[in-house]
Amino acid sequence: MASSSSPSAPVDMDTGKYIALLIGDLIPLYVVLVGLTWILHDYFVTLEDEPQAPPPKIRYIWPQRLSFSKVMFFWVRLFHGIRESRMRTTTPSIMLLLFDVIQIHVFAIPGITNKNLCVAMDTIIRVVGAVLLWSVELIMQLRIYALYGCSKRIATLNLLLFVASIAAFLWILIHNHAHRASVIAGVLPLGIPAASVHSGIEWAQWVPAAIYEVILFGFALYKTLESTIVSVRYGYGQDRRLSIYGLLLRDNVFYFFGVAGLLVFNNLMVLNLTHIPWFSYGPFHAAVGILTSRMMINLRKATSHDPPGLTSTSAFGSAGTLGIQNSARHEFEEHRWTKEEEDGLGSESVESIEFAPREGSPEKLVVMA
Repeated sequence: MASSSSPSAPVDMDTGKYIALLIGDLIPLYVVLVGLTWILHDYFVTLEDEPQAPPPKIRYIWPQRLSFSKVMFFWVRLFHGIRESRMRTTTPSIMLLLFDVIQIHVFAIPGITNKNLCVAMDTIIRVVGAVLLWSVELIMQLRIYALYGCSKRIATLNLLLFVASIAAFLWILIHNHAHRASVIAGVLPLGIPAASVHSGIEWAQWVPAAIYEVILFGFALYKTLESTIVSVRYGYGQDRRLSIYGLLLRDNVFYFFGVAGLLVFNNLMVLNLTHIPWFSYGPFHAAVGILTSRMMINLRKATSHDPPGLTSTSAFGSAGTLGIQNSARHEFEEHRWTKEEEDGLGSESVESIEFAPREGSPEKLVVMA
């Protein structure tokens, strides 16, 4: 991003290119306001969606004891601009989106910035966006860990890939930072921002994160397909535990698909070969926070009323420990009743057996709410 002391006409640039550059730099000024409006709207929807009942965040998140899931929820909300306390919600302060709005609009004023400030801010914008994404990816790693029966191998593999994606991101960031000054040097005399000016390997900035998201998406998709095949084959009924398991799978797949799509879209915006204009990171910042908050509220809502035999303890604090077998077929066999068995048991006995994990079945699913 760059600016100049005066909005004079270009000297050595074709007028058509100058107009295209000017229009390209005007687009983020408006699109970032869309992202701010979107996250404000979502905040008030989740706060006031049931007028006669406490807001979802108060009912499903605040009552939890201090735990990793609760800390991560408020961190994402705080970093995303919602300042909350345990007893009440303060005036919304859309921190990250306001930062985007202020930065883009202030830098559009001629004479406000200089080359060094533009180069530094370009790096800062990417770092704060990456911190948000990394925070959410920690949550998603735990959900994948839960889906695979708390497998240490899966957790270790995902952690190593996560660290590798961060290292690749930082290497590309340092490379782009070193070359950013020369990239924007040609537009410094024009008196307009250079937000839409990209070159070199800047298009690759979010490729490591996108690849990692696709890998996590693959893990979630595999479990979704496995669950769907078993459900169709054995004809599951209204098993409460399976419905919560399905909710976990659905939200995971929806999140991964959404974020991976946004990361790919960000890369396409930077590529000079496409005709997609630069929209700024505002919509991306808003989408990541909204998807994550909705996902955590949905799962906590589903597990807020624990059925008999369903505990609410785990190594991570307030998480539902559901008696779901790692093998879907084995789970089906565990709860397969013949008509004679059902006739021989009272309704209370059937209910207690239905929701209580059987002895000798230690594998459980830890659901991070």
